[in-house]
Amino acid sequence: MTYVELTKKDGFVLLTINRPEALNALNEQVLDDLDEALGMIDEDTRCLVVTGAGTKAFVAGADISVMRTQDRTEAKRFGKKGSEVFRKLEMLPIPVIAAVNGFALGGGFELALACDIRIASQNASFAFPEVTLGITPGFGGTQRIVRLVGPGAGKELLYTARRVKSEEALRLGIVNRVVPQETLLDEVFAMAASIAKNAPIAVRAAKRSVNTGVLCGMDEALAIELENYSNCYETQDQVNAMTAFVSKQEPKPFENK
Repeated sequence: MTYVELTKKDGFVLLTINRPEALNALNEQVLDDLDEALGMIDEDTRCLVVTGAGTKAFVAGADISVMRTQDRTEAKRFGKKGSEVFRKLEMLPIPVIAAVNGFALGGGFELALACDIRIASQNASFAFPEVTLGITPGFGGTQRIVRLVGPGAGKELLYTARRVKSEEALRLGIVNRVVPQETLLDEVFAMAASIAKNAPIAVRAAKRSVNTGVLCGMDEALAIELENYSNCYETQDQVNAMTAFVSKQEPKPFENK
């Protein structure tokens, strides 16, 4: 892979988009690398952290120098590729945390929205500048932002293209937490490690319940939750954890079994 790096940590994996000379902008090769990297996430990985190289940008959008020359057919193909890769990220069975350092604009904002949790540094900022360039978001941004912050706030961001700094992003619910730039990765790694310590079967079941349930009516969503809940029973991790709790013993590390 040319522009994406995978680094294994203790129970989780760090994915870094490494194109700092272009503020980690998305082009065909970056999307191909990202797609390949996501296919390499194995069963033993319990959490994924996504970030951009350097301190200036998480991802400062798609590469406009390339997009400028695209015709309608080429644009549709490029948008389809980006949308499919981001959907693949969103549908990973494990939790995904975006460590947003600096600009998350356009496609970068859309990438962050495809993650489960977003932690932003104090210098982070978010925007959909597409309408200032005569286009709309095409990698899922119009759909995910209104589901996250509601139609009113989401449409305002889409229509005005205004930039939102990290503290306002926190108030809007775009990010879960704002931390100093110098401690961003340390705090994200601590969260990833805390997730990795929990029962992976249960964590994945919780993600399935949320991701599937939000698309359904309440009755169907509750049935989905019940199925995921009951499927956690009779696993080795469930039996060991509950036995240790009742007997007041130190629980064994979860084995994903």
